[in-house]
Amino acid sequence: MSTHNQASGFFVVGTDTEVGKTLVSAAFILKLKEVGIKTVGFKPVVAGTYRSPDGRELNEDLETLRLASGFEYDDMHLCPYVLSTPAAPHLVAQAQGIDLNIAVITKAFHNISEKFDAVIVEGAGGFLVPLNQKEDLGDAAKAIGLPVILVVGMRLGCINHALLTYEALKMRNLQVAGWIANTLSEEMPLLQENIQSLKDRISAPLLGVIPPLPIALQKQVNEPYSLQALEFAAEHIKLP
Repeated sequence: MSTHNQASGFFVVGTDTEVGKTLVSAAFILKLKEVGIKTVGFKPVVAGTYRSPDGRELNEDLETLRLASGFEYDDMHLCPYVLSTPAAPHLVAQAQGIDLNIAVITKAFHNISEKFDAVIVEGAGGFLVPLNQKEDLGDAAKAIGLPVILVVGMRLGCINHALLTYEALKMRNLQVAGWIANTLSEEMPLLQENIQSLKDRISAPLLGVIPPLPIALQKQVNEPYSLQALEFAAEHIKLP
């Protein structure tokens, strides 16, 4: 991975919301750190916060990325836009009178990338989630310019979601480094056949199949993933 002039890392996008982007992003941070690459997580925007017992306003995704990156709270700003309501970011921002600006996102990304060898950027929701009246998350991915890893939540309807997202990535000339099949909490019927159908249709490599997290490792509401859960996921994926 080149660290000269240009940031390296990956932009992790999902077929939908709640498909495991955070789990996969954090697992990739661990994988890169394992091979000696100083890596950090970043997220363009988050929507939905909770109060920690000591009164801080936190976001689960950011706390997971922070844990994987090895930071304490407040060590590093991993996200330029933290919105409190769990809804479509552009609508929450609009209601709060905030303009989600790609220039602000890319500046925050470049600031953080200067301090690390690699950055794992986790998208918000699906690939074409709007940011403002004219731009969407796909535009942010294009502006940041990292190779993309697609996370497919393996559930009924995922083939269509995955292929539509893959088409959209290709239309924007984004380099797809690979895709991950995340089996979510319950294994879907005909899982292997669904994975094979996607392998036949997506020319990027399958980088791993993450089995359902054991009950003890499943994420609790208003808490980040545990390090053990991230290590479990990391064991089942490989770097591109």
